[in-house]
Amino acid sequence: MNITNLRKIFFDTFGRDANQEQVFFAPGRVCLIGEHIDYNGGLVVPAAISLGIYAVARKTNNQILHLKSTIDNAEYTFDLTKEISYNTKNSWANYPLGMAAYLKNKGYVLNGCEILFHSTLPVGSGLSSSAAVEVLTGKVLATLNNIEISRKDLALAAKDVENNFVGVQCGIMDQFAVAFGEENHAIKLNCNTLEYELLPLVLNEYKLVIFNTNKKRELAESAFNKRVSECSEALKLIQQYEPINCLADATLEMVEKYVANETLYKRAYHVVSENNRVKEAAEALKKNDLHLFGKLLFESHLSLKNNYEVSGKELDSFIEYAATNNNCLGAKMTGAGFGGCAVAVVEKTSINSFIEESLHYYKKNTHLTGTAYIAEISDCVKIL
Repeated sequence: MNITNLRKIFFDTFGRDANQEQVFFAPGRVCLIGEHIDYNGGLVVPAAISLGIYAVARKTNNQILHLKSTIDNAEYTFDLTKEISYNTKNSWANYPLGMAAYLKNKGYVLNGCEILFHSTLPVGSGLSSSAAVEVLTGKVLATLNNIEISRKDLALAAKDVENNFVGVQCGIMDQFAVAFGEENHAIKLNCNTLEYELLPLVLNEYKLVIFNTNKKRELAESAFNKRVSECSEALKLIQQYEPINCLADATLEMVEKYVANETLYKRAYHVVSENNRVKEAAEALKKNDLHLFGKLLFESHLSLKNNYEVSGKELDSFIEYAATNNNCLGAKMTGAGFGGCAVAVVEKTSINSFIEESLHYYKKNTHLTGTAYIAEISDCVKIL
């Protein structure tokens, strides 16, 4: 759907008035490597992608927040003069509503506005549609209300919404990637200090393929928060003997020595080994060594499957096929897991046959129909 059509739907929904509408975009993100490391204080390498969420928005002369999505055509209205709280009946509207609540709690007086959302991201797929809509809404509300907010504070606000309004104990990676992404670059982010470095992502004769298992999962209802708790327990065991601040600061030797419980050992082993892989992957990208980078992706997925246990037969099926295809340098699940998406680095000239064969293999092994996308690396949230 193009911008002209989106504007038409906006006017059909909200009508026309003297206030000028504006169009915004927030990208989804793909975690190239460093899965489940952000809330453990380690290093991650995400990138913003060309799939994302659009918003057509304008302020109104009242204090009503009026939201609509083209995905399900649902509409929600909220009185901004009243207390805002999470409600499962509000479905996807909880994410923009949470951002409005956050800004109100910070002392900002918000004017009413009308927002039409349109997403090219598959919902619940692990490409961070929640972070995209949170950061996007923050950008919209800040712009329409003349609020000065930095990209860093926008990302932190969106994380706060996710943690304290929605109730998912995620880290900062998704929101940071949406707020800081740059075209043709990945981001090496230290989730403990928020120091970051842009890494060249020059794929040359290769492209990123995103494979959607079409097995939906809801993070808040999955084992995500359980993994957060397990890592916290493992950290406490190590901290009895070592002065570390977060689990990613541990070494494999510390994990071997202090974490006896089998489950906690596996969780900690993934975190520490994945943090080491991120360092190696970042250096590989700087040297444009895509073969090493791809090898590390496969290793990352194995650890997510065997140590962190967040994959599943659907994601594993796609990775199994990718590992047998000589035109694929590497592949792994991306996002929280339990379904959702995987990412692969595939040779351009073979990309159509790779997609066709992987979809066939996937359906044969899972009896589900997958979807594949060719993704470009995108800029961060912006006004179009």
